Amino acid sequence: MSPIVTPNGKLIALESGDYKATVATAGAGLVSLSFQGKDLVLPFPADELPPAYAGKVLMPWPNRVTGGGYTFTGQRFELPVNEASPGSALHGLALWVEWNVEQRSDADLVLTHLLHGEPGYPFQLALSARYSLDARTGLHVQLGATNCGTGPAPYGCGSHPYLTVNGEDVSNCELSFKAGKVLLTDEKLRPAGLLETPDTDFDFSEPRVLASQSLDHAFTALPESNWAVTLRNPAVKLAAVLEAGGTEAPWVQLYSGELRGRKGLAVEPMTCPPDAFNSGQDLVVLEPGQSRPLGFRIHAVEG
Repeated sequence: MSPIVTPNGKLIALESGDYKATVATAGAGLVSLSFQGKDLVLPFPADELPPAYAGKVLMPWPNRVTGGGYTFTGQRFELPVNEASPGSALHGLALWVEWNVEQRSDADLVLTHLLHGEPGYPFQLALSARYSLDARTGLHVQLGATNCGTGPAPYGCGSHPYLTVNGEDVSNCELSFKAGKVLLTDEKLRPAGLLETPDTDFDFSEPRVLASQSLDHAFTALPESNWAVTLRNPAVKLAAVLEAGGTEAPWVQLYSGELRGRKGLAVEPMTCPPDAFNSGQDLVVLEPGQSRPLGFRIHAVEG
């Protein structure tokens, strides 16, 4: 009898103090994160495909490549379109593949994957994802890519956790973060220009209840040294916070989680905006042997 294979590969539990996390080897995905038994990341059943890209690592591009096509160093490439309605190539090539366990302890895990390339992306990258739990500071995630090929490679990176405060409807939660600009999109979710956020519905510089507002937007003009997105449930006096540095992650995508019943808010730190393979905006070009990191932290704040 053949062994049972789950859509998430192996599940690896991490624990430190009041924090517990589960990471899947398929897609190096974050399945769950809790603090004192309360969910900070909206979990999903281990025997099901992650809904709405929950917890996935987004490499070698985050978000969308419009039409699936792009030009790099004068050559045209066509990626498989996996988002039919807008006709985009979504969230990279490392989502559904098995990653290797390189290092593991009770509170630390390192996963790696060698991307050999394909016709639409004929570049070779050594990918890594490190998840580390700290009893005081929460979950630290470090993503990295090294160009192990012979020529330059276009690259972007992101991650797709859904912040939650123990599964509470995000409509009842306070959201706060500082971002000077938001990227607007057209009916096909193609970039349609930047808007200054002050005095608009996209201004969350002061905490406010999300209520019925829907979000599926990329934000930039973030604080360079460190930025934070805070989702707080006033009823239980607990917040889930994602922090990153603005130099490594100058963009963040926020999605109000309609495909997950608005029980979680996707907070996706990104090195580049949607369709960077075409616009070139903040696109990373990795030369042979060059690496690029992206780090962030998720933790609880009481009160």
